[in-house]
Amino acid sequence: MKTPRTALAALVVCAALSACGGQGDGPASPGTTGAAPVTSSASPEPSASPSAPGTPSAPGAPAPSAPIVPSKGGPSKPPGPGGTTLTGTVQGGVEPNCLLLDGNLLIGGPRDLLKPGAKVTVTGRPQPDMMTTCQQGTPFVVESAHPA
Repeated sequence: MKTPRTALAALVVCAALSACGGQGDGPASPGTTGAAPVTSSASPEPSASPSAPGTPSAPGAPAPSAPIVPSKGGPSKPPGPGGTTLTGTVQGGVEPNCLLLDGNLLIGGPRDLLKPGAKVTVTGRPQPDMMTTCQQGTPFVVESAHPA
């Protein structure tokens, strides 16, 4: 008598789990970071346009990312609102290809200029909520860089 009840319970659980797993339209493609994409069910509300960097977005929505354009060395313009200028000596991080300047992890910028030991002035914006593979520093998106 226990066997039919156990089999029925297992069948109900399997049906429920397969119904939950089949909500996607097809195979997901990796995002720009190479990580698995976040999936969510469709909401009846209209989607908001991408917000500017630094502004909060809807919970569960992927963070908007601005394209990082590598800058060439040379004169730089003063930072815009929210921008920061850092001057100092670039240091290598604990992970390969991670560069630090005054406790900030340099993201982007001209790698021919940004090398460990180089004295530089960089302009950009801190992005403390950005995820990186480096184990130290506050991410700092470089907009321009030149020798100090």
